[in-house]
Amino acid sequence: MTADQQTGTPRASAFAGLRVLDFSTTIAGPHCTRMLADMGAEVIKIESSDGDTMRNRPPVRGGYSTAFGQLNVGKKSVVLDLKSAEGRTAVQRLVATADVLVENFRPGVMQRLKLDYESLRGFNPKLIYCSISGYGQTGPSAELPAYAPAIHAASGYDLAHLAYQPDRDRPDYCGIYLADVVSGVYAYGAIASALYQRQSTGAGQHIDVSMLESMLSLTLNEMQGAQFPIKRQSRPQFGPVETADGYVMIAIASEKSFRSFMLAGGHPELITDPRFAEYHHRRDHWAELMDIMETWSRTLTSQQCLAALDKHGVPCSAYRTVAEAMADPQTAHRGAFAEVQDGAGTFKVLNQPFRLSGGNPAPDPMVATLGQHTRAVLAQAGYSDEELAGLGVS
Repeated sequence: MTADQQTGTPRASAFAGLRVLDFSTTIAGPHCTRMLADMGAEVIKIESSDGDTMRNRPPVRGGYSTAFGQLNVGKKSVVLDLKSAEGRTAVQRLVATADVLVENFRPGVMQRLKLDYESLRGFNPKLIYCSISGYGQTGPSAELPAYAPAIHAASGYDLAHLAYQPDRDRPDYCGIYLADVVSGVYAYGAIASALYQRQSTGAGQHIDVSMLESMLSLTLNEMQGAQFPIKRQSRPQFGPVETADGYVMIAIASEKSFRSFMLAGGHPELITDPRFAEYHHRRDHWAELMDIMETWSRTLTSQQCLAALDKHGVPCSAYRTVAEAMADPQTAHRGAFAEVQDGAGTFKVLNQPFRLSGGNPAPDPMVATLGQHTRAVLAQAGYSDEELAGLGVS
């Protein structure tokens, strides 16, 4: 059930009437344009005859990738050969009708195709052109190849994360692509800002989103620590707390949560203990504090421990799988997932994590097949049957 079905709130239409040309592939750009589509925009995904590589990314059933579907549901698919003069002409004609263009090629690629902002702005001075790249469009690293795992390492994120893992000196393997998601969200915000500015100026502009800087935004405290070093804790403040049958996460981030934690664990005397009473002292003696508290938590199962912590209002959680998180009654209450469909059947995708009283973002329910909308979109742009035949469009 979607949030719309549950609450009766209409589907978001903030970007209704907005036309977006989506040249992006893999994750960062498609994540951004999926957000635009969920807010009511018409998103036209421009693909090569081979299609976005995500169309083959597992899980694949019946030849259809749900990983691709999650990022591209609700978009139209148009196949064009951007290396051909005919394909570039088609782009120019589509640009004349568009509001936004999103691409995440390596810097220089669109310029060589003569499809960069400077080449296209003459066809539509109101065009908002968003480029997402690893390091930004200019500078000594601009043309380096970049995927999220490399950006994680380059940004300092991986070593910053490693610093919170006691007795370890090898960085973690990467399987969750934070840089793609974060930069996609920043691109969405930048596009929304540019659209608002266009209302007063009447002019489009070029947006340059750097994945490197997007990842740096996740290390705000660490950036300050890099400038003004602080003493490293022997045991990081946020980590697993052992129970009789596993671990729980306890997040003690305020004086209130500290006091509640001590009360839940039966140690009210530690609230005024000189080692722990003040935050800076508590930080220095965190390992000692947790050694004491784990003598309590190890006597309880994880569920018993969480029940005691919840009773005292201590921020905490079990360590759950993604499947368990998806089955949480809270996500059902929020309408966190929408059911969509591709050629192999239905599956769930995540709705946007925000709700609007004036209309909730939600995807259209269908995932386009490769090139499904080529004829219709080009015909709408004024192509005759003969011109379509010349492009090889049946």
